[in-house]
Amino acid sequence: MAFFRCEHTIQKTSRNFAIRKALTSIGRSEGNDLVLDDPMVRPTHANVVRQGDSYTVSLLGAGELYVNGRRVRTAQLSDGDQVLLGAWQLVWTEGQPEISKDESEEVLSLDVMQALVDLSESMMRDTAPERLFAAMLRGLVTLTGAEKGFVIVMQDGERHLAASHNVDNERLDITKVSDSIVDQVVEHLQPLLVSDATKDSRFGRAKSVVDLKLSSVMCVPLNYRRDLLGVLYLANDSVTDLFTDRDLAVLQVFSAQASIIVFHALQLNQLRLDNRNLRSQLQQASQGEMLGTCPPMKAVFKVLRRVAPTDLSVLILGETGTGKELVAKELHRLSARRERPFVAINCGAIPENLLESELFGHKKGSFTGAVADKIGKVEAANEGTLFLDEIGEMPMNLQVKLLRVLQERVIERVGDLSPRPVDIRVVAATNKDLQELIAAGDFREDLYYRLNEMAVGLPPLRDRGEDVVVLAQYFLNQYREQYGSKPRGFTNQALLAMKNYFWPGNVRELENRVKKAVIMSDRALVNPDDLDLQEGQKRAIVTLSEAEEQFKLDYIRKALDLNNWNKAQTARDLGVDARTVFRYIERIKELET
Repeated sequence: MAFFRCEHTIQKTSRNFAIRKALTSIGRSEGNDLVLDDPMVRPTHANVVRQGDSYTVSLLGAGELYVNGRRVRTAQLSDGDQVLLGAWQLVWTEGQPEISKDESEEVLSLDVMQALVDLSESMMRDTAPERLFAAMLRGLVTLTGAEKGFVIVMQDGERHLAASHNVDNERLDITKVSDSIVDQVVEHLQPLLVSDATKDSRFGRAKSVVDLKLSSVMCVPLNYRRDLLGVLYLANDSVTDLFTDRDLAVLQVFSAQASIIVFHALQLNQLRLDNRNLRSQLQQASQGEMLGTCPPMKAVFKVLRRVAPTDLSVLILGETGTGKELVAKELHRLSARRERPFVAINCGAIPENLLESELFGHKKGSFTGAVADKIGKVEAANEGTLFLDEIGEMPMNLQVKLLRVLQERVIERVGDLSPRPVDIRVVAATNKDLQELIAAGDFREDLYYRLNEMAVGLPPLRDRGEDVVVLAQYFLNQYREQYGSKPRGFTNQALLAMKNYFWPGNVRELENRVKKAVIMSDRALVNPDDLDLQEGQKRAIVTLSEAEEQFKLDYIRKALDLNNWNKAQTARDLGVDARTVFRYIERIKELET
């Protein structure tokens, strides 16, 4: 162990500075390890380097360095060497320095700092605001020896009492009356010490001092960056225990540290409230397993609640991935058949030669491989709900048999002539335009009307507005919990990219992208790259004039269809000149060729 005995040759002051580091910087600037306040000392003048048991002092840049009266740039130090920097003489001494008064105060400060650390740790164990403020005040009373105290928090510009110690709240409602001490701290955001209130002309008659009969007061703001979170107010009512500048300094140190804890505790509490509100909003925006806040989805939910209790056949229309099977399951869940089977079959996923057997079952020996009687999907759904997905893919010969089932409520297994009665509710779904299939002769019109007793149209995800954000966060929370992953939310760039993306795969594509991002990302927030979306990617937007022209083209085509392409009648219905209709007919022909 070695140290410098620092002596100012003009001011005749001295102090000891222990060399504890491998590299010790010496200079006039505050950032140095050993600060020498003298204009002749450069901002960073020299340093001391320890190598094993030896120490070397070296000059940095320009300036002068004297060791034992000789000007040097570097020198190895020995016990008793004198280093001269400006007006400071540094005597190199090996051994333990004597503890001075300043250093004893430093040891005491370390004890105080340890108490502050312990207090901070106790505060961090419980982040509930009401308990946090109470724990903070209890710790401060113990630390400073204060007899009374309270904590005020600022909410929307108003003062609210968060905690109090040994204070009659009914006698002094500091949150409603103006107190000059608190007013001063709130206005200037600076700490205030009224050491001896009985002799203080400014604050001796403050309401808190008078009502609580105080002799000494400390009041400091709880600041986080530029925001005032609240005020700490500590007081003594004994003239023998007056607060000092040192007590105020301790309180300031703690308030600076406590402000960070308080800020994040308040933020965490707000986040918990927001999460509860979000869960409540999700419940209000959900229908079973479906989520949606946009008007089209709200309309779907309304139709489901109305139609589900009936036995009407429902046709669900929508693009791939919009959630048609979820709608079918919700219809079943809300119906009186909820305790009975829900049976789903994808008409486009089973080969045509096997689909009849899957639907209606077969009798043993009816064809090669039929080694036993088999119940079909329709019979398995008896007294429940049969969901026919991709109904537009069903072959024409099976459409006839399905029509008979819907009309007569009986089935015949393949190879069996005995009809079997069934009680089913049929829900069908398709992503195709069945009207076009009917026109092309690929779908029976009579079956269409049997299935379409009530139609439910699901909007594509790109037309659901903010629903994409709600759904993305729902999937993120679901898979984060399942896989124990790090992501907790999305960056603003990711949210913008999701809103601008076209989503050809709709909700199913969104779920897959979020699932992959949750598994693969090691960041707290998912960005566009994690979702395989380009930042700034934007779906195509046509000009207003182009959109207007397209609307006119589609509308005139529909009017022509309604009038069996009678051009004169269409012009009269539309209230336009016949030449306008002829012009759009030419456009239609150009697009079709």
